Amino acid sequence: MTQLAGSGIGDLRQNFEGSVLGPDDGGYDDARRLWNADQDLHPAVIARCRSAADVSRAVLFAREHGLEIAVRGGAHSISGMSSVDDGLMIDLNEFNEVTVDPQARRATAAGGALLGQLDAAAQEHGLATPAGMVSHTGVAGLTLGGGMGWLSRKFGLSIDNLLSVEVVTADGRILRASDDENPDLFWAIRGGGGNFGVVTQFEFQLHEVAPMIQFGMMFWDLDQGAEVLRMAREVIAKLPAEVNIVVGAISAPPAPFVPAEYHFRPGYALIVPGFGSAEEHAAVLAEIRSTLPPLFEFGGPMPYLALQQMLDEANGWGFHAYDKGFYLDDFTDEAIAVVTEHVPRKQSPGSVVLFYRLDNGYSKVPDEATAFSGSRAPGYAGFIIAVCPTPELLEHDREWARSLWAATIPVSRGIGSYVNAISDTGVDDRVRASYGAKYDRLAAIKAKYDPENVFHRNANIKPA
Repeated sequence: MTQLAGSGIGDLRQNFEGSVLGPDDGGYDDARRLWNADQDLHPAVIARCRSAADVSRAVLFAREHGLEIAVRGGAHSISGMSSVDDGLMIDLNEFNEVTVDPQARRATAAGGALLGQLDAAAQEHGLATPAGMVSHTGVAGLTLGGGMGWLSRKFGLSIDNLLSVEVVTADGRILRASDDENPDLFWAIRGGGGNFGVVTQFEFQLHEVAPMIQFGMMFWDLDQGAEVLRMAREVIAKLPAEVNIVVGAISAPPAPFVPAEYHFRPGYALIVPGFGSAEEHAAVLAEIRSTLPPLFEFGGPMPYLALQQMLDEANGWGFHAYDKGFYLDDFTDEAIAVVTEHVPRKQSPGSVVLFYRLDNGYSKVPDEATAFSGSRAPGYAGFIIAVCPTPELLEHDREWARSLWAATIPVSRGIGSYVNAISDTGVDDRVRASYGAKYDRLAAIKAKYDPENVFHRNANIKPA
């Protein structure tokens, strides 16, 4: 395949706005690098697209030459699905423009835009849309699976704020999809991942989010885990809509606001951003503090953009990573016992277990409105993320993540999970279980737009 691709690279370069790289070209090794250092793949061709027309040409070229296709946006696919050995990588890194219409409160982001670019452009006008928690993540991959973050309690998922998309399908067509144009494709793309084409443009609804928000972080020792989770259960049950809490089993960062004796110490944290009044936020922190005094805490006004970038360094490029995901209805005593038994077994300071609260604005959207792989009932999305500085440490923490995930099955909503947190390949049963009753509808739409399963490097849905 590599020789076949090489013989035709010149043809692809003709009338191509971006650049086309082969293994012998300068810049190839930088272009093929992924966020997860555990993934080391070597495409035969890298098509660095700058337009939807470039993407269409690359798709048709790959199909003509029998090359497997991978699509790279922010390159954050933990499983390495954004690259491919001996195939063609569609690289959207240079196709990343973001524009904002503040009067209409809408943002348009090209397929290669990063969350940080979208955040910054919207915040120039005091606006934002729900997105993830690491700003160097790609808009595309995060959104297509659902997209959850600090604003999800208030405004729902990223897909709940998606107004339209431009997508290149497996036959090279460039289509627009929205509620009134190719509505079946629009439904499927909102949660169905990259199964249906290469999305080259996203149009989002924006909301007022002040440039300065309230912030609090509290940390407890490892042996207080059960107490922390029981306390969180009570506090979160009556949480105001303007406040969010992410619960984490983490190691304290070596940050200036952390006392030196606690640097890298494993324990439990509540991260509490507030998007309303300072008084409302302070009341939540006071209740937590009075119920279970923390080892240390940090808080005060914070720029919204700083909140969005807070986890960037801990999740920087070059780490070796693996993750698993699950859903919980609540912090039941049984779920708490599972979490607190397994958390102490992690070895890397970067490995974490995070729980995102999903309710309020998230739960106002009907289950059937999108293809999202999760119930809209109030609950938690759990993420077990191994982030390690070396492959050897990842070998241990990968097994830790798998062991904890397996132990959650009896206390969770089932074996299905958020599709953006499926690292393993060849897990058709987990993908099907995650989508549940929606799977057959997705498979039928897949058969219409990608009958040969050209786009299969993802949480794959087989054509019906």
